[in-house]
Amino acid sequence: MQKLYQWMPGLSALINYQKEYFNYDLRAGLSVAAVSLPVSIAYAELTGVGAIAGLYSTILPLIAYALFGSSRQLIVGPDTATCAVVAAVVIPLAADNPILRWQLVIVLTIMVGLWCIVAGKLRLGSLADLLSRPILIGLLNGISLTIIIDQIAKVCGFKYDNAIFFERILSLPFKITDIHFATAIVSILTLAILISLKKFKPRYPAPLVAVIIITLLSWIIGFDQFGIHIIGQLSNEVIPFSSWADFDAGLMRELVVPSLNIAVICFISMMITVRSFAAKNNYDTNADTEFKALGIANIVAGLSNGFVVSGTSSRTAVNDVNGGKTQLVSMIAAAVIALVVMVLLPPLQYIPSAVLGIILIYSSWSLIDIKTIKRFFKQNREAFYLSSCTLIAVLLIGIIPGMALSVLLGLFLFLRRVFRPSDQLLGVDDDGRIHSLGNKVQPVDNVIMYRFNSPLTYFNIAYFKKRLISLVDESPNPINYVIVDAIPCFTYQDVSVLMGIDELVHSFKSRNTILILAGRRRTLKRWFKEINIYLDENYIEFAYDLYFALRVVQSKEHMSESDNPDEE
Repeated sequence: MQKLYQWMPGLSALINYQKEYFNYDLRAGLSVAAVSLPVSIAYAELTGVGAIAGLYSTILPLIAYALFGSSRQLIVGPDTATCAVVAAVVIPLAADNPILRWQLVIVLTIMVGLWCIVAGKLRLGSLADLLSRPILIGLLNGISLTIIIDQIAKVCGFKYDNAIFFERILSLPFKITDIHFATAIVSILTLAILISLKKFKPRYPAPLVAVIIITLLSWIIGFDQFGIHIIGQLSNEVIPFSSWADFDAGLMRELVVPSLNIAVICFISMMITVRSFAAKNNYDTNADTEFKALGIANIVAGLSNGFVVSGTSSRTAVNDVNGGKTQLVSMIAAAVIALVVMVLLPPLQYIPSAVLGIILIYSSWSLIDIKTIKRFFKQNREAFYLSSCTLIAVLLIGIIPGMALSVLLGLFLFLRRVFRPSDQLLGVDDDGRIHSLGNKVQPVDNVIMYRFNSPLTYFNIAYFKKRLISLVDESPNPINYVIVDAIPCFTYQDVSVLMGIDELVHSFKSRNTILILAGRRRTLKRWFKEINIYLDENYIEFAYDLYFALRVVQSKEHMSESDNPDEE
């Protein structure tokens, strides 16, 4: 049973459920369902498939994550960033074929799930600690702005003549005469409802209230007779099994790389939400378990004719604000949405498309985070440039190529840091403690203490050697000893690195300088011995740590003074 609980953490919470949590979970579950219903339909419109697919993407994934996830509060479902990326991948491949588009979305969703399952099996959840926040901030800003400009046409009742972001912005002044005023009025009324509820009744599910009010007006007045587009008849439709016989399996090749990219995006955004709410409510989560849970949620989404899901910060926040305690919140929300699909579909046909467009704009606006990019400018220029380049690339060349370019740029920046990492010269303060050189930290006479802030490997050992030799040669005073903090830079056995150290010892020999490696003493000696490198013991020492290395220097200096007493 313990192994089953390890595989399904949520099952343990449900079996050992505390009854006093039920009222909190019931209220939170109803609130989550209220918010999820309209936005799921809106995201289906964004993805380019039928509105019913948005509801299919919500029901089973909620249940799957509740059983397999390690977060007590995370709510999974369609997400702004992932849906925009899915649309950018699938729509060009499917052209104007709605069945093929839906098929590609399903296949892509299952592939995303499989990538996540594989990553979880390989215990790649630790990648969450290495993910670049600047890239994510730039990507979310770029996607949000793209969605807002794209949905402006829907909420104003006109169509763009081109697909490029900046060309669409430039064309907006010339589209004023094409605005369908009845559609625009509906959009303005919807936005007014959303803003008013946020200001005066922030705990109300504003998107649901707006959809209910406008849908009632649409049903009573008959919006379609005024040329206002509504989503139309809905049914519990699924793709006919027979249509899969005509599916071109060769198109799956086009989905391999995008599905991997989407899996990474989903995991990034999900883990930020998972860790934020886990820290707030003082419980632990497991990144590998989250990877597998995300994979299972996407596989069941695809098998139920839905599309890609991820962790949603807005709906998770709704859960938290309403006091949700356990995974039962997801179960309750899934049950409510399933009930809507079974008995309340007919009223949904009266929802105006402009309402869904406003909801998407409203949701996307909340994701725009220019303040963080400005903060990067003050705190870390490299992060600022990376985030800004990601934002500009997404807007300039599109979501998929922009994302690929930003990831590549991030990789280049990482490699540059490894090739040419930062370093530090160390000294001793008045209390004998070792720190970076500064006003109260002075260098030791005739000694260079050096820290290289990166693992040594075959592509930076040459820079390491050059840096140390230049420090010795450029010193105004003779340098008899170079102490290297070996702990951060000697992390694994690299033949090129060890041979480079041998070459460095020979270079120091000609300068009458002794190299002391401080830290990993036994490990380093064993590594050199295993590859048969025999160092000149007169010009290299191995010390346990930096303080021991200084004592070695003091001992050698004392011995030197004893052998060569000062002449009076």
